[in-house]
Amino acid sequence: MVPEAVLNTGGLVEGAFKEAATAKVTVQNLRRNISILSGAGGNIAVLTGPDGMLLVDAGIITAHPHVSEVLASINRDPIRLLINTHWHFDHTGGNEWMHEAGATILAHENTRKHLSQPTRVEGNWQYTFPAAPEGAIPSIVFKDEHTLDFNNTTLMLKYYSPAHTDSDISVYFPEADILHTGDTFWNRDYPFIDYASGGSIDGHISAAEANIAKVTDKTIVIPGHGAVGGKADLILFRDVLVEIRDKVAALKRQGKTLPEVISAKPGARYDAEWGNLFQNPADFAALVYQGV
Repeated sequence: MVPEAVLNTGGLVEGAFKEAATAKVTVQNLRRNISILSGAGGNIAVLTGPDGMLLVDAGIITAHPHVSEVLASINRDPIRLLINTHWHFDHTGGNEWMHEAGATILAHENTRKHLSQPTRVEGNWQYTFPAAPEGAIPSIVFKDEHTLDFNNTTLMLKYYSPAHTDSDISVYFPEADILHTGDTFWNRDYPFIDYASGGSIDGHISAAEANIAKVTDKTIVIPGHGAVGGKADLILFRDVLVEIRDKVAALKRQGKTLPEVISAKPGARYDAEWGNLFQNPADFAALVYQGV
């Protein structure tokens, strides 16, 4: 159930709550003891083994019953550790119930900062998120890098520097060669850029470059949103962001207004495929325009 205090608009965020309440959550096995849950908001990675379940991201709160059902179909082990890739509601919404189920929550220090206080998101969200309940706030945080061993598996966590937000981290499983990028990578979807939380188009591109440098052609890449991909998908994502940024920047230097830039359709080659999730083509052009 969505807390009443959260339902403060009729826009994109509330629509996401409603959609997640009925969305089908699916599971896909990747490599070794790692799988992915899709359909609950941001993609959720699941690591199973003798220590219990470890999850990377927690989905939207309204998807709770569907996530619980799919996790139970994997096994009945308790959730022992939850890692948040950043603070947004579609990746941390399940924090409280997972904590109540036994999970310790680990994240970047800025994720705890944003969840600990009311935080406003602008763009086409136009939404003020209240401070999260105490149980939803990460109890373990780090600043730059953090490595742990869980279920006989190494996890390497790395802060990106401000990108999609100022709280983004990657989670790399070296033995399986799987990288979870959080929302620094959206596979064939225009990303949201949270300027209010320190994000920027240039930061997003820098994170995309970091992801490309980290992987090989054999690496499985879990995006924040979209289908599981690989290095070629990361390169395409970077190239799309760079192309649209450069086109918007050139138009802005010519003195074009935002409506004129939107009318110029700087992402025309990609709009039909990429503009169907959180950002339609006009919204994404507006985000890029803000940052160049």
